Amino acid sequence: EGGAQPSFPQSWSPPERTPGWASQAGAVRGARGSEDVCGVPETQDVQAAGPAQPEEVWGGRQELRGSAAEGVPPLTDVSDISHFLSVFQKPHAGVIQAARQLLSDERAPLRQKLLADLLGTVSENIAAETRAEDPPWFEGLEARFRSKSAYLRYSCESRIRSYLREVTSCASLVSVAAREEYLQVVGAMCQELQAARYNGSYFDRGAKAGRRLCTPEGWFSCQGPFDTDDCASRHSINPYGNRESRILFSTWNLDHIIEKKRTVVPTLAAAVGDAEGRVVDWKYFYSLLFTLDNLKLVHVACHKKTTHRLRCDPSRIYRAQAVPRRKRPICRRR
Repeated sequence: EGGAQPSFPQSWSPPERTPGWASQAGAVRGARGSEDVCGVPETQDVQAAGPAQPEEVWGGRQELRGSAAEGVPPLTDVSDISHFLSVFQKPHAGVIQAARQLLSDERAPLRQKLLADLLGTVSENIAAETRAEDPPWFEGLEARFRSKSAYLRYSCESRIRSYLREVTSCASLVSVAAREEYLQVVGAMCQELQAARYNGSYFDRGAKAGRRLCTPEGWFSCQGPFDTDDCASRHSINPYGNRESRILFSTWNLDHIIEKKRTVVPTLAAAVGDAEGRVVDWKYFYSLLFTLDNLKLVHVACHKKTTHRLRCDPSRIYRAQAVPRRKRPICRRR
């Protein structure tokens, strides 16, 4: 209050500048003025080759900051960025307070977004697990959810259950004569899912390493579109951090590489109808419908809704039939 600036933690210090940094930064200024790194016009008049102007940042600290001409950012190096990240990896309360004050006074849209995203990240209560430890995280959820892991596990189970309902509802695609056989296959899948607790461990940070899609802290990474090996945009999220991240995570997709509705289910229905004494390998279809053999966790921006044009493996649709062993002729002794 009263215009006082928030104090900055003593452990923080501005990044060191390389020799000649200020003169190099000033040299890129144009005679008609310049813009800062966020593209916001500076209010002070600038000479063609004048020195960089000081600007108050982080609650009163001053540093010389070269501005950009025609969108070119000031010269910096990797150590500056690394130092910046280390400050906010485990931020001091004073850092958060200073960032909040900057956000309240900021009017430039890009700076507002950067500060808001930064605050959203550093204010997350990732380590908290129970409702008592982080009440805001549970706002809007039923009282039966007492831990974050329990809710995220339930969220994953709900997705898998919805896939099972889709498979069951497609019994009408099969002829009446083969419908009973189709429902028996679905029943076998259902029992397998029940034993695996509907694979809810995929979203549970407390699950074993091979059974979850996240780090032990709860960080999920986008696995990229169905036709790539990874995510070019490096999307990541931690739904355990705060309520907003929990809600945003619900927009991420568990995408079928070989499409469920267009390919896997119709192929299963056709396999049952055309069995002619052969046994459908339901475990193969189970792996395509409900497991990470055919599922990718994908950010909404990486979720391609185009036709995948991928097919099931024809050699795995039916179980391999055992070849009967030849009986050796009995040799009679003379």
